[in-house]
Amino acid sequence: MKSEFKFDYSFDENKINTVPIESQVDVLFQVTKNVLDEGAMRARITKFKLQKHIHSGDVYKRIYALNRIVSDGKGIDTIPSENNLHEVLADTNKWIAEAVAKRYVQNEIEKEVEQALMEKQDKYVDEVRLGILKKQKGPENAKTLKKYADLEVLDTKKLTKNIQSMLRPDSFDEIVGQERAIKSLLSKMASPYPQHIILYGPPGVGKTTAARLALEEAKKIKHTPFREDAKFVEVDGTTLRWDPREITNPLLGSVHDPIYQGSKRDLAEIGVPEPKPGLVTEAHGGILFIDEIGELDEILQNKLLKVLEDKRVEFSSSYYDPEDENTPKYIKYLFDNGAPADFVLIGATTREPYEINPALRSRCTEVYFEPLTAKDIEKIVENAAEKLKVELEDGVAELISRYTIEGRKAVNILADVYGYVLYSKGESENIKLQIKDVHEIISIGRLTPYEEVKTENDREIGHVYGLGVNGYIGSTLEIETAVFEAKDKGTGQVRFNDTAGSMAKDSVFNAASVIRKITDKDIKDYDIHVNVIGGGNIDGPSAGAAITVCIISALLNKPIRQDIAITGEISLRGNVKPVGGIFEKVYGARRKGIKLVVVPKDNLKEVPSGLKDIEVKAVETIEELMEMVF
Repeated sequence: MKSEFKFDYSFDENKINTVPIESQVDVLFQVTKNVLDEGAMRARITKFKLQKHIHSGDVYKRIYALNRIVSDGKGIDTIPSENNLHEVLADTNKWIAEAVAKRYVQNEIEKEVEQALMEKQDKYVDEVRLGILKKQKGPENAKTLKKYADLEVLDTKKLTKNIQSMLRPDSFDEIVGQERAIKSLLSKMASPYPQHIILYGPPGVGKTTAARLALEEAKKIKHTPFREDAKFVEVDGTTLRWDPREITNPLLGSVHDPIYQGSKRDLAEIGVPEPKPGLVTEAHGGILFIDEIGELDEILQNKLLKVLEDKRVEFSSSYYDPEDENTPKYIKYLFDNGAPADFVLIGATTREPYEINPALRSRCTEVYFEPLTAKDIEKIVENAAEKLKVELEDGVAELISRYTIEGRKAVNILADVYGYVLYSKGESENIKLQIKDVHEIISIGRLTPYEEVKTENDREIGHVYGLGVNGYIGSTLEIETAVFEAKDKGTGQVRFNDTAGSMAKDSVFNAASVIRKITDKDIKDYDIHVNVIGGGNIDGPSAGAAITVCIISALLNKPIRQDIAITGEISLRGNVKPVGGIFEKVYGARRKGIKLVVVPKDNLKEVPSGLKDIEVKAVETIEELMEMVF
């Protein structure tokens, strides 16, 4: 027995408060009269001695009488008061809903009974009822319909839009600081032959949003293969779990065998396996976006590569019989032809390129998203404030930019400040977020500045800034050196952070050879202590040049410019050799307020273009470097 019968007995206090109680009770009495027949009404009124209550001028007595009638005495047992009036009304609504559901099922059965009586007059009514109940295989009954009604009530309750969703960029103009990356991404998708793409970059810079917007932009271009209904299917590689036995594989799809893996009941009864297409098929004709693609299981990556080549997913099962006439056509099609999976793969990762599967990289073009500058973060905060329709005190955006390098995190801080102001001041209009409010959130959240901005042009002896990079995040390394004459010549020692790494220690010993060549002093005559403030690990030899000039400064008592940062490996002959991560290191120096970055000459082509607030110079030898820093 199939039906589209629906209930909607939602109880909305706001609406209840606007309708007089007397009117509500009148309506509920009328509904009850329509649900219960007159005999049942009289019987319950007499049974529970409600004759005086139903005609009373006191609305509370009438509600009490109504609740006792519809619940058949299972509801309240005392006359309600003003304090629990709404709860009693809600309880009464519940009993009426259950009565309606029962009445509906009863009516449906009665219809079947009448029809059966017309066809078979020689059977008793009770036998017909029993036969209908046995024949009726429909899933609905009073309990299931009531649960369905409850679900509909739940579905009417909606929270407001998530603030992250509301503040997410709606256009490319709102993705700040990624103009070059967006152009590169669009150029790869605007072709009649779009390419698979891997997006590299730090978290919170807009990779996912850019990919989603790129598909919408590509749909507008006539010569692209993307239709108007092309899907953007998004999944996270870190949460994508699969079973190596292929019992479940949400990405590629799997087969549910009738015995061990539980295919649908109608298929299991006839022994037919059921193929379940995965996300690659859902993305057919559109984009499959895998966030953190570098976290994807290696075996699953290789399986994905096969799908990229074939543009289809094959299914197999020992239970499949191509000659079985009971097998539905769609299952025959999936087993014989496979499921279509022609899509463009866009993967995003915060890992370095060398950490990604080489076979996967070879099939994809690569787009690099840039680290955000402090100015970019400020712009993101200002855009978010416009969407929230709040005013920012001067300096709020700049203050938030000191505590994060992620656009998403900046928006979260702003949202926290917004909620704090709403709660503490009770304002909902003409809201202004002030610096003191941001400081309060910073204190509550125990946030620490990503890097303190320094702009002084002082000179110091034995103190210099190097540059490091971790992932796609560049930062400055504060290096200091102290030099003392050894008690006995030739007994001097060099000390260096144990946590700094072996390659950084090698840089110190390389520096020793260069220093002896330049200054004609043997560092064995001195006790030298080199310290990387903060004790960070230096992955690679890129601090060699900075360490060398820092030791020379302390050894010769020469002050070094403090608005300069240095990167480069130092060779035994005093040459400054190329290093990696130049792009990110320059951005890290900008956040520190550095005015001049010195890089190896061979790295000059890797320097970001269009820099206005920082200068980059290249050197080949330690002598050229010393001329700049002293």
